[in-house]
Amino acid sequence: MSDIHIDDFYRDAAKALSQLYAFFPRPSAVYVEDIAGPDSPDEFGLHSTRHMAAFSALLWLANAGYVTYADTIRQEAIDQACLSHKGFTLLCAPCNCIESIAWLNRQQGEAALPDSVQQERLSNIYIMRQLVAKGHSGDIRQFMLQLLNDGRQH
Repeated sequence: MSDIHIDDFYRDAAKALSQLYAFFPRPSAVYVEDIAGPDSPDEFGLHSTRHMAAFSALLWLANAGYVTYADTIRQEAIDQACLSHKGFTLLCAPCNCIESIAWLNRQQGEAALPDSVQQERLSNIYIMRQLVAKGHSGDIRQFMLQLLNDGRQH
């Protein structure tokens, strides 16, 4: 059994990368609420641990070189965020996680599709989106671990 906070990190990172890919190459704000759900600060104005973990995941993605941003909006968002070259090329690259490809084939079947469609369905971004929408934490963990390891070569 894995640590829940690590599974949350992988899901948060996947959601943030997917959101930024949808806006690429335009910079956009990435709000923590869009990644981790709504949060109500306590009577002292402090956010929940879950909210802060998601905010920290956004900052980690930038520190690791997957995204860039101009500033933070308090602890609510990163502003003017965009995928870096490393982040963009990694998401466009073919998936190297055999288990994730097998998972996708079980979900969608292995119907004969045009080469261009097959190539898109084997990209990291496509598989990531499918896993976030339909996958379990273990599936997302396995994919994201492979993706982040592949990122070391980008």
